[in-house]
Amino acid sequence: MQATKKMEFWVGLMVLITLLATLFMALKVSNFGQMAGLQETNSYRVTAHFTDIGGLKPRAKVSMGGVVIGRVNHIQLDPTTFKAVVHIDMDSRFAHIPADSSASILTSGLLGDQYIGIEPGGDEESLRDGSVITFTQPAMVLEKLIGQFLVKLSEK
Repeated sequence: MQATKKMEFWVGLMVLITLLATLFMALKVSNFGQMAGLQETNSYRVTAHFTDIGGLKPRAKVSMGGVVIGRVNHIQLDPTTFKAVVHIDMDSRFAHIPADSSASILTSGLLGDQYIGIEPGGDEESLRDGSVITFTQPAMVLEKLIGQFLVKLSEK
């Protein structure tokens, strides 16, 4: 009887530790809350206008040269130009990014998550809070590429 209660205690403790570890990993992987590394006070916001964002989602990473320099805050549709307006929170440690830098929507691997890649420009001025990245390249949507390929095949 005593050994059974001791065994149940240890099994319960292991189940609890496993659940807590799983919860921690889920929060870490999803960049939920402040675990993303960007705090509201340590960032500045810039916007970029794209004709097609594909599957880009809020909290997607923004990187330059493979280093994460920011996160997508939110996405909305401009009612006059019908372009997607992406609001990006850039880490203030990267405050010297040239103002004429370009933004592209890229994919991690063949079918991975989409993120924004920043290519530096050569301007003397830097991006700052409220800046707009004017040079953008839309997402490459796999379905559109396949459709174009099939149209080209049918023309031959």
